[in-house]
Amino acid sequence: MSSKKVLVAGGGGFIGGHLVARLLKDGYQVRSVDIKPTDNWYQVFDEVENVVADLKDHEACQQACQGVDDVYNLAADMGGMGFIENNKALCMLSVLINTHLLQAATDNSVSRFFYASSACVYNADKQVNEDVVPLKEEDAYPAMPEDGYGWEKLFSERMCRHFREDYGLRTRVARFHNVYGPDGTWDGGREKAPAAICRKIINAVETDEKEIEIWGDGKQTRSFMYIDDCIHGILAIMDSDILEPINLGSDEVTTINGLVEMVEDIANVKFEHNHNLSAPKGVNGRNSDNTLIQQHLGWAPGIRLRDGMQKTYDWIRGEHLKKHEKQTV
Repeated sequence: MSSKKVLVAGGGGFIGGHLVARLLKDGYQVRSVDIKPTDNWYQVFDEVENVVADLKDHEACQQACQGVDDVYNLAADMGGMGFIENNKALCMLSVLINTHLLQAATDNSVSRFFYASSACVYNADKQVNEDVVPLKEEDAYPAMPEDGYGWEKLFSERMCRHFREDYGLRTRVARFHNVYGPDGTWDGGREKAPAAICRKIINAVETDEKEIEIWGDGKQTRSFMYIDDCIHGILAIMDSDILEPINLGSDEVTTINGLVEMVEDIANVKFEHNHNLSAPKGVNGRNSDNTLIQQHLGWAPGIRLRDGMQKTYDWIRGEHLKKHEKQTV
């Protein structure tokens, strides 16, 4: 067991749960904090100090940071496009989490601080075409991020920078590009496109439906990063000397229609596609330029989208069947 103790804020969430698992495997002592009751955490580990607390509260952050060497802040009120486009105020309130954690980390002489930002910080004018040019880190300015969620992330990036400059806190910032995989949100309205598509196709198979709904025209382009690649990247960035925010994402591009067809192929089915043009669809095109992270860290995603989606589909299908069995008992 390592003598180093780390805090994972948002440890009951999708990425946080996987990060806790990896840190445990690497021998760290872990304090995991989330606002949800532990029964609602995606992964819970007996070896971890599991704490239920609202990190928007300053005193909760002070207590969470006591006695820890490193802080990983993945806590935020967020979800897929259906959530963030309709809950801008809730998303903006997450600024309290990062602000209070930065203050608490400084007060408690924390050594290192990681902040999970998002590709939603990027200038919208750079994402108007499906034939997308990969987004470089410099494309966040001049600022025109996603309204609500993107502004909160961009502001919090600046807070990390200034706490590093003014107080000497060693901050590191990664801009996540569409992380997906097992042990995450797959229904309820906060799920992202890969999980939502898997759920829709699984449900259609189970209920003998003939069509599925796709938000938007399906031509919008995206890249999706499997959770294992994300965790590897987080740890590499935390250990690095990279001072400015850096992209952490796959550069394997697909359309939403292409992603649907991929999952249909995994399920060995084919449906009619009902495109809901009034549903939230986000920007027309977004992809990660990985030049900097490859140059500085030699990092590149190791899991192909098709392979990651197979694992994700299998897990969601198991969860769907378990939920259905409970409802019919």
